[in-house]
Amino acid sequence: MINEATNIKIHRGGGRPPSLELKQSVIILLLKELIGESNRKMASMLALFSLLSGIDVNYKKVERLYSNYDVSMAIYNLHMLILKKKRIKNIDVCGDGTGYSLTIKKHYASETQLRKDKAKEYSGTKAFVYSFKLMDIESKMYVAFGMSLKSEKEAFDKAMEMLKHIDLEIDSVRLDKYYSLPSYVDRFGKAKVYVIPRKNATLRGSWKWKDTMKEFVNNTIPYLEQYYLRNNSESGFSADKRGFGWTVGQKRNDRISTALTCTGVWHNLLNLYPT
Repeated sequence: MINEATNIKIHRGGGRPPSLELKQSVIILLLKELIGESNRKMASMLALFSLLSGIDVNYKKVERLYSNYDVSMAIYNLHMLILKKKRIKNIDVCGDGTGYSLTIKKHYASETQLRKDKAKEYSGTKAFVYSFKLMDIESKMYVAFGMSLKSEKEAFDKAMEMLKHIDLEIDSVRLDKYYSLPSYVDRFGKAKVYVIPRKNATLRGSWKWKDTMKEFVNNTIPYLEQYYLRNNSESGFSADKRGFGWTVGQKRNDRISTALTCTGVWHNLLNLYPT
C-alpha cells in the first residue's frame, strides 16, 4: 500500500536531489510515530540499522520530513487507499474531539476536568493541540480529521473540509453537546444527526433542527441508543493515546498536523485487518 501511495511523479528543478526516496521518508515517519521516539533518537536508530536498510540520516533530516509536502501528500494517499480497501462508502459515523499535550507539564485529561467545556478553546498558552476525528462506526476507522492550536471548533471545521474531498456518503452522525446547535446539524445535509440538546436549547433554526429535537422528545430511548454509539470515538482516542502517547513532540503547526495524521493512519491500518 505504501508502494501505491508513493507512486507519484514529482518534477523537480535544479539543485541537490533528495537523499531519501519518498517511500523511505514515509516509512521513517510512520515507524517514528509507532515507536514514539524523538527525532534525534530515531536518527540514531536509523544509523544503527543502516547496514541493513541503507538509510543513514541525521535527526534534522527526520524533523524536516514532517514539513515535506511530498511526504504529506503520500501519507494522505495512504489514508485514502485504506478507506478504499475497506470499501467504506455509505456510513454511520460518530465525531469527537480530544487534545494532545505539547508539553509534559500539562495533561489534557486533567485540564478538561478543571476547565470542563472551556478546555475545548484556547487557554492562552500553547500547551495543547486540538484534534477532531470522524469515525465510521462499523469499521472503527477515521474517515476525516483536523487539528488546531486554537480550538476544537477549528479542528472540526478542518475535518469537515477534508470530508468534502472524500467519495463517501454519511447516513447518520453523532456529536457531543458542544455541537448541539442548528448550525452544526445543518452542515451534514441529509444525514441524520444525533445530539443532546443544551439546557437553553430552543426550536429556532432550520426544519432539520426542529425535526431532530422532535425526535429526541418523542422517541427518547431509541434516540439515546443511537447517540451513545458516540462512545466509539472516545474508545478510539483512548486506544490511540495508549498506543502512541498523549503528547506531540513537534512544535511547528505543519509538523504537528503531520504527526497527528500519521497517528490516524496507524489507527486505520491496525483496524484494516483486526485480530
